[in-house]
Amino acid sequence: MNVHHLELFFYVARHGGISKAVRHIPYGIQQPAVSGQILALEQDIGKRLFERTPFRLTREGEELYAFIEPFFSHLGTMAARLQKQAEPQLRIGASEVVLRDYLPAILGRFRATHPRLRVTLRSGFQAQMEAALQERELDLAVVPLENRPPARIQCQRLVQLPLVLLVPKTCRIKSAAELWARGQVEETLISLPPSESVCRNFRKGLKRLKVDWPTVMEASSLELVSQYVANGYGLGVTVGAGSVMKNPKVRVLSLEGFEPVVIAVLWNSKPEPLVAEAVGEMKAYARQLWPEQALEG
Repeated sequence: MNVHHLELFFYVARHGGISKAVRHIPYGIQQPAVSGQILALEQDIGKRLFERTPFRLTREGEELYAFIEPFFSHLGTMAARLQKQAEPQLRIGASEVVLRDYLPAILGRFRATHPRLRVTLRSGFQAQMEAALQERELDLAVVPLENRPPARIQCQRLVQLPLVLLVPKTCRIKSAAELWARGQVEETLISLPPSESVCRNFRKGLKRLKVDWPTVMEASSLELVSQYVANGYGLGVTVGAGSVMKNPKVRVLSLEGFEPVVIAVLWNSKPEPLVAEAVGEMKAYARQLWPEQALEG
């Protein structure tokens, strides 16, 4: 006997007819399809299971319903029990900078209330994260926002971080405009890898200004950029927020006209409660870490 046919018969027997059963079956199926599959079940058994008008189970129908009813009636309860017992899982995608510099603190706060939480991490750019969300391979993603996400993906902008230039305290340069006036800057530039939004936005700004300034020293984190500038290895491009701004051995020069880096969290419509909670935790963390740069939409 086909198990799906047995499931349809369960609804027919429980609700007293095919038309009534269709209104209670928890997925879309038309009345003719139910009738055809019930007929196939009766042919497999070789017996009629119920009288159509008025509805009445036959002896064989009553016997079959008594056999399958405990299984199908308790499926929902069993599923809920298994889901409650299962360890919660959160699949997060993010840019390298977010994964490396900020997500550990966010996860530390979140796991305090979810000690059994299993976390899967994946790095990538916005387009890659959007594709993974649409394929249900990720639950949420935290990325520098470069384009408007597709309609089915929800977006919460967390923070807008302006680009700044770090110079050693001993450096005589007072403004970035002094550098641009040269056309070609001779000082060593310390920057994140070219794939990071900080570097890409900086390159766009240089191109508009028609300034040639290649990266000589590539650092893997914003903290390293700040540290190498403090040690006198050159000038560094970073974002105007966080601990990188507090190094006592560096000065901060504003970069007027350069696009800021907007960090956003993306997720699918109708998120699970765990995902919604994680989004709320990220918003709270952004407001705490960058109170002046935090965004609300």
